[in-house]
Amino acid sequence: MDKPTLFSPPKSFSDEANITDETIYQSSAANPEKYWAEWAQQLHWFTPWHTILDWQPPHARWFDGGTLNASVNCLDRHLSPRAHQPNLSDHTAILWEGEPGDERRLTYQELHQQVNCFASVLQQLNIKPSDRVVIYLPMLPELIIACLACARIGAIHSVVFAGLGIDSLSQRINDLAATLVITADYSWRRGKKLFLKNTVDRSLKNCPSVKKIITVTRDPNQSTPTCHLSPKRDLIWHKLMSAATNHYPPSHQAAEDILFVLYTSGTTGRPKGIVHTTGGYLTQVYATTKWILDLKPTDVYWCTADIGWITGHSYVIYGPLMCGATVFMYEGAFDFPNQTRVWQMIDRYKISVFYTAPTAIRQFIQWGKNLPALSDLTSLRLLGSVGEPINPSTWHWYHHYIGRERCPIVDTWWQTETGAIMIAPLPGLTKLPPGSATQPFPGISTAVLNSAGHSLPPNQSGSLAITQPWPSMLRGIWHDEARYRDNYWSQWHNQSYFTGDGARLDQQHNFWLLGRIDDVIQVAGHRISSTEIENALVSHAAVTEAAVVSKPDELKGEAVVAFVTLLPNRRPSPALIKSITKRVADRVGPINKPAQIIFTPQLPKTRSGKIMRRLLRNIAAHQPLGDTATLADPAVISHLTQATNSPSSKSARHK
Repeated sequence: MDKPTLFSPPKSFSDEANITDETIYQSSAANPEKYWAEWAQQLHWFTPWHTILDWQPPHARWFDGGTLNASVNCLDRHLSPRAHQPNLSDHTAILWEGEPGDERRLTYQELHQQVNCFASVLQQLNIKPSDRVVIYLPMLPELIIACLACARIGAIHSVVFAGLGIDSLSQRINDLAATLVITADYSWRRGKKLFLKNTVDRSLKNCPSVKKIITVTRDPNQSTPTCHLSPKRDLIWHKLMSAATNHYPPSHQAAEDILFVLYTSGTTGRPKGIVHTTGGYLTQVYATTKWILDLKPTDVYWCTADIGWITGHSYVIYGPLMCGATVFMYEGAFDFPNQTRVWQMIDRYKISVFYTAPTAIRQFIQWGKNLPALSDLTSLRLLGSVGEPINPSTWHWYHHYIGRERCPIVDTWWQTETGAIMIAPLPGLTKLPPGSATQPFPGISTAVLNSAGHSLPPNQSGSLAITQPWPSMLRGIWHDEARYRDNYWSQWHNQSYFTGDGARLDQQHNFWLLGRIDDVIQVAGHRISSTEIENALVSHAAVTEAAVVSKPDELKGEAVVAFVTLLPNRRPSPALIKSITKRVADRVGPINKPAQIIFTPQLPKTRSGKIMRRLLRNIAAHQPLGDTATLADPAVISHLTQATNSPSSKSARHK
C-alpha cells in the first residue's frame, strides 16, 4: 500500500502545545500504572487511594480507597487558586446560543452556584446517592447543570438524547428504575418547536418508578412551561431554583462509585446501559482533553456533539470544565437559517478548538467551499474529528478550507464503552497521515488480532482489541453481567477487550479503522440498532415483517435501508411510506428513520428461518450477491431485485 503524505504540526503550534515529549510513549508503556497515577494526582481528591489498579479479568478497579467528586473537579477547584493555577471565578465557563439567536453566558462562579442550587433541589426531592435520574433535555446549559448536580450529591445521571422517541425513552427509564425525569417544554430545530415534555408524558404511561418530572421553560420570558402539567407530579425548574440555597457540600464519592449510565445500541433490540465510574473516568478524560484536544483556560472550545452521546459527556462537560476552558454550546441545526451559521458562530465567539464528526464535514463539503471562505476563521488553532473514520479526501478538505492548512487535525477513535479517547495523535508532535487515527494514547495498549487472538502484521485487516485495562473503561452493563462478558470479553477468553471494530496497521504502525464488524448501523457517527428499528416497523398496522440493513452513504457514512413486507390487503403508496416512517420516528426517534423503504413480498431466509442480512446489504448497495446456497427459496432474489428497482421503492427514499 502507498505510504501516505504526512503533515507535521506547525512550529507555532508545537511551541505552545501541552505535550511535545515523544518519550512519553515509551515511559508510559514501561509502567502504565505509574503513568496513570501521575494523571490522577492532578485531580482533587478528598482521600488518597491505596491501590492504583485491581485487575480481575474482565473487571478493573482503579484508584481504590480514594474519594473525590466530579463537580468539585469541574468547578470548585477553579475557584480557589493553587500553585500555577489561576482563579477562574470570573472566567466564562459556558457560552450558549439558541437556534433563534438568544445567548447566555455563565462564569465558573455562576455555574458553581447553579449546580449547588440544583443539588439542593435534588436533595429536597429526596434524591439520594445511587438513585437514578434520567435527563431528557436539549442542548441547554441546564443539561450540564443537571449532570453536575447529580454528581455533586452522588446520584447517577443517565442522559437520553432528546431526539429519541417514546419507546426508547421509556425503555431506558424502566431499565434504570429512575425516580426523576428532567426535561424541557420544547426545543428549537430548524425553526420548529420539538415538544419534549409531551414525549415524556407519553413515555411515562408505562414507567411506574417515576415520581416527579422537572420541566425547564425553554423561553426564559415565560413563567410557566408551554405543556401539560400535572399538579402532583410536575415541577418547574426555575421556581425550584429560585427557592434553593446556592451552597451544597459535595458528597465524597469512592473512585469506583457510578457517575453515570449511558445507553448505546447493541446487536439485539435491547440497548446496553454502559456503566462508568468516577475516579478512573475523570482521570482519563482529563488526560486526553489536555493532551489530544490541547485545551487551556484561554480556549473557547466547541464540540458539536449532543450531550446525549458519550462525546458530549466526556468532551462537552467533564473534560473541558476540568481543564478550565470556555465551552460553547449551540442548540440547533447547522444550516438554520442558512448554511453560513457555523462559520459565523466560530467568528463571533472566537472558537479556537473545533471538534466535530465526519458526517458534518461531508455536509459542509456539499454546501460548498465558498461558504467558509466568507468567514475569517483565524481564531481556530486545532480541529478534531470523532464518531467514525474520516476518509482522506474529507480530511484534506477539512484541513484546507476550515483549518487553512495551519491547524492540526486530531482524528480520534473511541467508544461509549471506552469512556475516553483511545487512539489519536498528540497534535504538538504527531506527523499526521490523513485518514488514520495514528497511535494509541500513552498508557493505552491496542492490537489488531485474528479470531485466535494472535497479533496481525501490518496491512492485514483484523479486529481491533484493547489488550490492557484502562482507567475510563466501562465497569459493566447495567444489571447484565452475562451480556458484559459475552459482548466484550468472550472472544479472547477475558484476555483482551473486543471493540467490534475492524482495523489494520500500516508499516509505520499507525491504526486505520475499518468500521463495525457486527450488525450495528453507524449513521452520522451514531450507533443504531437494526433490531430497534425493525421492532418499530413491525409495530405498524400494515407491516408484517421487516429487516433493516445499511448501505454506503456519501454524507452520513451509512444510511438505513428497510426491507418491508406488508399484510396481503395493503399496497405501497406515498401515504403509507409517510405513515411507516413517522411510526419509526415516534417510537425510536427521527435519527433512526430509514433513508429508503423497499417493499418486498418476502425476505431472504436460510432453511432455519434466519434472515440473510448479508444479501440484503448487497442488494441495497447494488453489489454482487455472493453465495446464495443456503437460501430456503432462491426465487426470493428476483422478487427483491424487482422491488428494489420499483417506483414504490424509489418513492420511499428520503433525501
